[in-house]
Amino acid sequence: MDLFIDYFSRVAGYNWWVVAIEIFSIALVVYWAIDFLEGTRGERLFRGVIFILISGVLILNLIVERFSFERLQYLYKGFLIAVLIIAVTAFQPEVRRALMRIGRTRFLSGTSRKLTQAAEELISAVCQLSLIKTGAIIVIEKRVALGEFIETGVRLDAIVNSELLRTIFYSGTALHDMAVIISNSRIVAARVQLPLAEADSVDGIELGSRHRAAVGLTSGCDAVVIVVSEETGIISVAVGGQLKRNISASGLEGYLVEAMD
Repeated sequence: MDLFIDYFSRVAGYNWWVVAIEIFSIALVVYWAIDFLEGTRGERLFRGVIFILISGVLILNLIVERFSFERLQYLYKGFLIAVLIIAVTAFQPEVRRALMRIGRTRFLSGTSRKLTQAAEELISAVCQLSLIKTGAIIVIEKRVALGEFIETGVRLDAIVNSELLRTIFYSGTALHDMAVIISNSRIVAARVQLPLAEADSVDGIELGSRHRAAVGLTSGCDAVVIVVSEETGIISVAVGGQLKRNISASGLEGYLVEAMD
């Protein structure tokens, strides 16, 4: 109790607007981190690190104040350094995506042209897969990170290329089964396993595994999923848990402009 009284007495000595700005800044950073990590395993890890830091500092301050355990305080500081190093290593994929997202800002030269080129390559690949009735499922990551699903597949780091996508989904390759994930205009993973929706979850229509996976994923995040039917060659797009079927090339372009912008 004395610790909290001492804390509030020291805070009272500062200008209220300075304290308000500092608290707002800290809250904004924490909110941004949780929002960016939402839907990934990194979110749970981040919450755990925050809990360890806050609870450790509070408990340790009470112990040190009452019993003067300086050596325990010294060991805890070393423990915090180790936790931060482990956290940086564990958050490596999320840190990389954050830096790539910063690099997508509009004032950087050539960004818009690269996004448009990626969309054109994707449309070309999907249309050709549709013509030859080759099954495919392509996920476009938006604001909600898909790190936990990327971890289930084979990691790639390649530009969005029509020939590469058609090669991946060719039935003779090792990566053709399951999904491809595109993030920041790059192919980041293939052979990714996605959650399946219920078989009759879309207006009573009986769906195949690819379409169910598209609906299942988009029900819980803001990703856009493109599906090419292996039986009919029909192109479908799943957004927000809803499946739109018989999408033309021009209709597909409309979805991609929003998803990859």
